[in-house]
Amino acid sequence: MGVLVEALYRGQFNCWDERRPRARALAVSAGRIIAFDDEAESLEKEAARKEDFGSRPVFPGFHDAHCHTTGFGIGLDELDLSSPPLGSLDSLYQAVAARAASLAPGELLVGRGYDQNKLGGHPEIGRLDAAAGGRPVWLKHTSGHLSMVNSAALELIGPALDAEIGGGAVVRDEQGRPTGLLQERAQSLVQRLVLPRSTSELARAIARAHEVYVEEGITSVCDAGIAGGWIGQSPLELAAYQLAREEGGLKVRSTVMLSADLLGPVAAHGDDFAEEARATVAGLRSGLGDEWLRIGPVKVFADGSLIGRTCYMEEDFADAAGNRGYLQAPAEELRATIIGAHLAGWQVATHAIGDAAVSFTLDCYAEALARLPKPDHRLRIEHCGVTSDRSLRRLADLAVVPVPQGRFVGEIGDGMARALGPERARLAYRMASFLRAGAVLPGSSDRPVVRGAPLLGIADMVLRSTESGEEFAPEEAISVEEAMRAYSAGSAFAERCESERGSLALGQLADFVVLGEDPRRVAPGEIPAIPVLATAVHGALVADRRRP
Repeated sequence: MGVLVEALYRGQFNCWDERRPRARALAVSAGRIIAFDDEAESLEKEAARKEDFGSRPVFPGFHDAHCHTTGFGIGLDELDLSSPPLGSLDSLYQAVAARAASLAPGELLVGRGYDQNKLGGHPEIGRLDAAAGGRPVWLKHTSGHLSMVNSAALELIGPALDAEIGGGAVVRDEQGRPTGLLQERAQSLVQRLVLPRSTSELARAIARAHEVYVEEGITSVCDAGIAGGWIGQSPLELAAYQLAREEGGLKVRSTVMLSADLLGPVAAHGDDFAEEARATVAGLRSGLGDEWLRIGPVKVFADGSLIGRTCYMEEDFADAAGNRGYLQAPAEELRATIIGAHLAGWQVATHAIGDAAVSFTLDCYAEALARLPKPDHRLRIEHCGVTSDRSLRRLADLAVVPVPQGRFVGEIGDGMARALGPERARLAYRMASFLRAGAVLPGSSDRPVVRGAPLLGIADMVLRSTESGEEFAPEEAISVEEAMRAYSAGSAFAERCESERGSLALGQLADFVVLGEDPRRVAPGEIPAIPVLATAVHGALVADRRRP
C-alpha cells in the first residue's frame, strides 16, 4: 500500500458505523484507521505493532462533552470534602482541622466538593474558624457555583465584600454580616487570592487530569469554559494547554470553550461582521486548531446551580419559598452576548439549568437564527437541566443540542429532587425525551462536580435512580446502547467532529477502549464495575491494564 502501518489490532470491535457495525481487525496508519478485517490482516507483516484483544469487546473511545479539566486537575491537590466519605458537618470540620495542622500559619486551606444537601447544611463560619486555627479557609461547593470562606479569608478579601456584584451574592445574616457563603460571581472575591495561576501549574493540572481520563477509557474531552469569568484559571489558560501538549501531557483530544467574558464589540470591516457581532482577539472563533487541540464553542453562563438553589426557575424552589434563583447577568446583556457571538461566527454553548433560563436561552437562539440563519449551527444548551414540554418542542424545532449530565441523577439527584419537588423532577435532566424529539444526545459528566468515569454515567443514564435508591424520572431512562453512543458519537456531533471521531470507520481517528465486559450484556447496576482494560488514542495504547 506504500504507507507505514503503525499497528494491527484484533478484537471484537463495535464500530457504531451503519456501513460496518462490527469488525474483527483494524489497521492504523498516521493515527487513523486504514483497513478492516481481511484487508487489515493482509498488512500483518508490515505492521510495526500487533495486539490481539481476544474476545474482549472494543468500542469507540469515550468522549466527555462537558467537563472541567483544569479545575479537576487542580482539585486533585485540594482537600476532598465529597460525600461519601464525609457524612456530616462534624466530619467536614474534622477534615479541615486535620489539613490545617499540616499547613503553615496563615497558609490558605482549600477544600472542594462539599454538598450541603448531604451534610445537613452549609458549614458555619465560627466552626470553620475554630477548625482552621486562624488560617484562611476556602471550601468549594460540589456544584462549583458556591464557595464557603471563614473569617480569616473574609479579612483577606477586605472592602471588596461591600461592592455590588452582578450575577452573584455575598450572603449575609439578619444583622448584615457575611455568613461566609459566596454565590456565583461573588466567588471571584476569594478566587483573587490565588488567581491567576501560572501556565506551568495549569499544564501540570491538565496532565494529571489526562492520566485519570485514559485509565477510564476517555479519548476526547471538552473543557467547558476557560480563560475568563469566574470559571477561568488564567487569561493564558489556552497557552497552558499548548504547553501541556508540548511537554507530552496532552494525552486525550481536547476541545476548549472560551469564556464569553473574553468577547466584545469589534471594529472590523463591514463585510466581516454583522452589526452587534462579539468576537475575541484576532477574530478567533470556534473550529481553530487540529484533532488534538481546538477551540470549540464560546461559553455563556445564563444561570447557576440547581442543588445550590441559584439557577433561574419559573417558580420557587420546592424547599426555599421566595427563591427562584437568578440570571448571572442582566437579561439584555446576556441576549447581546449570545446573539453577538452567533453573528461573529461562534458556536454558542449556554449554561442554562433552571426552566426559566432554558426558555430564555431558546428565545435568544431563536432571535440569533432569525438574524443570521445557519442550517447546521449546533447551538448548545449546557445542562438543559429543567426543560418544560414547551421548551422541549422549541429545542427540537430549533435543532439545538442539549448537553445534560446523567451522572447528576446518580450522585446529586436526591438534592435535585428536594429542590424541585415530585412534579417538576420529571422535567429534570431528560434523556429519552430529547431522543424522541429528534435531538442528538451527547454524554458528559461536568467533572469535578461529580465523579466523571463514563461507565458511571452510562449506568446512571439507564438506571435513573439516586444515591438513596429513589427513582428519578424513570421514564427518561434510555438503553445501554443509546447511552454508549451518546458518550462517543453523540459527543462528537456536539463538537462538530463526527467526521473524524465517535465511531470506528475508514479514515476515522483510531481512538478506542477495550472493556472487560460488554455493558449491554450485564445488569445495568454492574456496568460501573466493568474494568477498562486498555485505551488507545491516535492508534497507540496510552493505558493498558491487561498486563502487570
